[in-house]
Amino acid sequence: MSTASTPAIRADGVWKRFHRGERHDSLRDLIPSLLRRRRRDEAAADGDAFWAVQDVAFDVPFGRALGIVGPNGAGKSTMLKLLTGILRPTRGEIRMRGRVASLIEVSAGFHQDLTGRENVYLQGAIMGMTRREVDRRLDSIVEFSGIEPFIDTPVKRYSSGMNARLGFAIAVHLEPDVLVIDEVLSVGDMAFQERCVNRMKQFKRDGVAIVFVSHNMQAVGELCDEALVIKGTTRFHGAVGEAVGCYLALSSGGRQGDAGDGLSATSVRLTDAAGEVVDAATPHARLQLHADVHLERDFGDLTFGLVVRRATDALWVYDCGFSAAELGLGPLRAGRTIRLRLDHLAHLARGQYAYELNVWDPAESRHRLIVLPAAEKPQS
Repeated sequence: MSTASTPAIRADGVWKRFHRGERHDSLRDLIPSLLRRRRRDEAAADGDAFWAVQDVAFDVPFGRALGIVGPNGAGKSTMLKLLTGILRPTRGEIRMRGRVASLIEVSAGFHQDLTGRENVYLQGAIMGMTRREVDRRLDSIVEFSGIEPFIDTPVKRYSSGMNARLGFAIAVHLEPDVLVIDEVLSVGDMAFQERCVNRMKQFKRDGVAIVFVSHNMQAVGELCDEALVIKGTTRFHGAVGEAVGCYLALSSGGRQGDAGDGLSATSVRLTDAAGEVVDAATPHARLQLHADVHLERDFGDLTFGLVVRRATDALWVYDCGFSAAELGLGPLRAGRTIRLRLDHLAHLARGQYAYELNVWDPAESRHRLIVLPAAEKPQS
């Protein structure tokens, strides 16, 4: 395993362009298309062209894991194909060091008429393992998969979960320097998923560089050291906890209230009871949401609320709300800045969560302001 300072994975200003409606069903269609594209100036306006990925850059050192997350259509699958060499960047460069393995469609190489044992050898050969390597690891692969009683049964008799378990067991017995993963940690039951996560953590301890492309911020938070949030281009790159807010903001459309709504919020932060900003909270700890809300016009009454959402599926798991009268704020006059402090107890299970401040106008029965704290607000 290399320990040099040069990163194991480097994406350097990567762009990828596609053309809407482009289909190449035969060589007869493909050759004229290539000739037309060569004649077309890349800088020229092209109504059916679009950039799926724009100027994405990151490094992943050996022994570290990067999560790549974003809403549907954000470019994650394109980035995955660029990293695994299925696609080539239109601009920029991707460099990998050492032996590269990918856990994508883990059972795709299985022959349905062969037994599980025979498919271990077939899949191992597809992944670059020699027969001697497979011989040496066969017992461990079968034990890891948990399907020992059925290993000599044709895989066409397997359930989809059994197929995935066997495919994953083969893949994790490679000895890669770089590993690219796509959502495969969700295969099997809870016990098997835990075994998969533990194996990924062992890869990290062994110095493997990992890129994990996922919608599941819970799994990203457990495995990854940092996260990259993309929606075409990079929206945030840094700590997983901060990436949650950015990801949920993008997934929800980034609602921040309408322009000219008469309200604005600054200094939104979550602290412990002593006033220290927290990135992670322990269960049952008392937390406080602080925010300065500026009134740009007069209001009769407003309700200030805190909402906590689970990062895996944006499920609304906690909320509290207080009217201006309950908070003793007095008249809500234009030009006034209200300093809020909302207390709540974090009765939450272990996991990744994001919070938001919202301001409800009962006079018009609508939200006038929704703020999802994140390191970088989503771009319009």
